[in-house]
Amino acid sequence: MLDVNTFIGGYPFRHVPHPEPGVLLRVLEREQLAGAWVGHLPGAFHRDPRHANDELLLAMGDGGGPLRATPIVRPDWPHWEESVRDLRARGAVAIRAYPQLWSFGVGDGRLRDLAFACAAVHLPLLLTVRFEDLRQRHPLDVAPDLSAAHVRELARAGTGARIVVTAAGRELIEEVHWGLTPDERSRVFFDISWVWGPPTDELSHLFRTIGADRFVYGTMWPLRLVQGPRANLALLESDVAGAVLADPQGWTG
Repeated sequence: MLDVNTFIGGYPFRHVPHPEPGVLLRVLEREQLAGAWVGHLPGAFHRDPRHANDELLLAMGDGGGPLRATPIVRPDWPHWEESVRDLRARGAVAIRAYPQLWSFGVGDGRLRDLAFACAAVHLPLLLTVRFEDLRQRHPLDVAPDLSAAHVRELARAGTGARIVVTAAGRELIEEVHWGLTPDERSRVFFDISWVWGPPTDELSHLFRTIGADRFVYGTMWPLRLVQGPRANLALLESDVAGAVLADPQGWTG
């Protein structure tokens, strides 16, 4: 499996142990994962993400290894359209955006324009609902969670982009999915990093009602334990045991 939701770099609001690419490589080997899509964690909070992207791409090397870069593009920043094309040429496999950190409202046309640009170069657009639970956040960490309405409006815009929503819980996933048409749903995927397994068995419920093909594997390392999603898959209820997640390996062709 491929982990679509990992990061390198420090976190501004608490200590994160060993967020280095070399440690992530050892984690992938231990967990028997084929590779990872990697974001730059501190870059999410930078006003200008370009330097964070350069650091990320340098850490990923030539792009031929198991670690693949998912840099950030702000569609309210000068020359962002050129950045999308340049990052694609430099080996990016997806583009990350953080509309809630940039004060983008629901239906903001700039996020729609970014999705159009991603679709034009065959790159998925990754959105992150949260980095930490609201109850655990530092008092200076005041950005809200990404809302279901943000995702729904983007999916309804008809951009043609694949949208990968990471760190979403069951409630947001259901609110998004059941608010879309079948065609709109076909382009929206969710990682499983924030979905509970036993005792509530929310992952089993979602696989049963929505379908495992709407989900991708993600752990949110190093902010969350990588063993959680693996254990939740192993503990699926019997009627959905062995469910096959969507495979994003061919999404950047």
